[in-house]
Amino acid sequence: MQQKPSFSTYTVIGTMLFGMFFGAGNLIFPIQMGQLAGTNFWPALLGFLITAIGLPFLGIIAIGLSGSDGLRSLANRVHPLFSVAFSVALYLTIGPFFAIPRTATVPFVVGFEPYLPAGQIPFFLGLFSVVFFGLVYYFSLNPTKIIDIIGKYLTPAFLVFLFLLILTALLKPMGAFGTPVGDYGKLAWVTGFKEGYNTMDALASLAFGIVVISAVKSRGITDSREVAKTTWKAGLFAMGLMTLIYGLITYMGASSVSVVGTFDNGGRIFAAVADHYFGPYGAVLLASIIVLACLKTSIGLITSCSEFFNTLLPQIPYKTFVRVLCLVSLVIANFGLSKIIQYAIPVLMLLYPLAIVLILLSLASSWIGGRKRIYAGAMAFTFLISFFDGYSTLVKSIPQVSLPLFNQVLHLYSQVLPGYDIGLGWLLPALLGAVFGLLISPKSKPAIR
Repeated sequence: MQQKPSFSTYTVIGTMLFGMFFGAGNLIFPIQMGQLAGTNFWPALLGFLITAIGLPFLGIIAIGLSGSDGLRSLANRVHPLFSVAFSVALYLTIGPFFAIPRTATVPFVVGFEPYLPAGQIPFFLGLFSVVFFGLVYYFSLNPTKIIDIIGKYLTPAFLVFLFLLILTALLKPMGAFGTPVGDYGKLAWVTGFKEGYNTMDALASLAFGIVVISAVKSRGITDSREVAKTTWKAGLFAMGLMTLIYGLITYMGASSVSVVGTFDNGGRIFAAVADHYFGPYGAVLLASIIVLACLKTSIGLITSCSEFFNTLLPQIPYKTFVRVLCLVSLVIANFGLSKIIQYAIPVLMLLYPLAIVLILLSLASSWIGGRKRIYAGAMAFTFLISFFDGYSTLVKSIPQVSLPLFNQVLHLYSQVLPGYDIGLGWLLPALLGAVFGLLISPKSKPAIR
């Protein structure tokens, strides 16, 4: 008879999960939001927490309650072909194409680039990324040690450095909150809600399912109910810690404007705040925070992606995928942060609504049962909207890809879909798709396990 999980089990796995989620993007987006939101701090933070905390937590619960081994089995409820296509697209997005390269470029841009001659930046970026991904490769080779690497060592070290800066800002406040800027003046909640997309954590919560379930089972927890219970309790611990840090970082940004001024990049705000409190030593402190944040997240992403592709193509060893993903990420990282962001946002606009709807459907699986047409209808109708959300975002950065027919569809959507102008036009179609699937489903089916 297996023992019940101890409190230390929840905290260690929760700390590991926090460490995998919380990267540099989770630092730079809320501090910039704080500057822009100003006196509208609370509604902006609330909107941000819904997408940056609420959705990832629901994703963790969906994986735990479903009894599935990860995203692929979860997406299989829609259709086997969708399962493969969506899973591959998601893992490539939060993996070697966008998120993993960003874990190398962000610490370089924030912690090192400001102090280097402009002409030598490409060389030092290449050198930094080689060292960075060399460390990631080494720590990712043995996934069974991921709890110790991230949960016991990297995350506590990161938190020590981060809280040193945050506590200093709390004890010595910089100033009063400023005036809200742009959409934060009248649409603070909605703007914060959309800002939470940038963390990619709702997508990551589905991808990290493999690692979390493996970590729980490695502790001798094999009963499906205990696995689910341990998963959501560890997730609650991780999300609680993230909520606290998000609130403190957003406060730090909101109170910093009168002292350090405004910046167009959250990394530069962090650098200015660190310099304000610690002078030249602030650069060292900031570099330590950013590098540790990105290193632990990159290890988690490489491990998750490698385990996924290893299950998809078991004839290829896990370590081979670690090697290939590190090499591809290294190459893409050297294109620079701006290029990575430019192409990542359209893909996120395409995938995010699909991920959200899949999470919500999975949470309702006890009611839906085995009626796959409900899943398929909701996902199909959502895709019809999210595809054009991704297209419209791509056109804004690359006007040459504009197509007249697609532009007509966008105009139609903007006229008939409620919430389309704030990025939520997919909500009603998803609901209609689910209802349509319900109407054409057989009367009864065995529940999905």
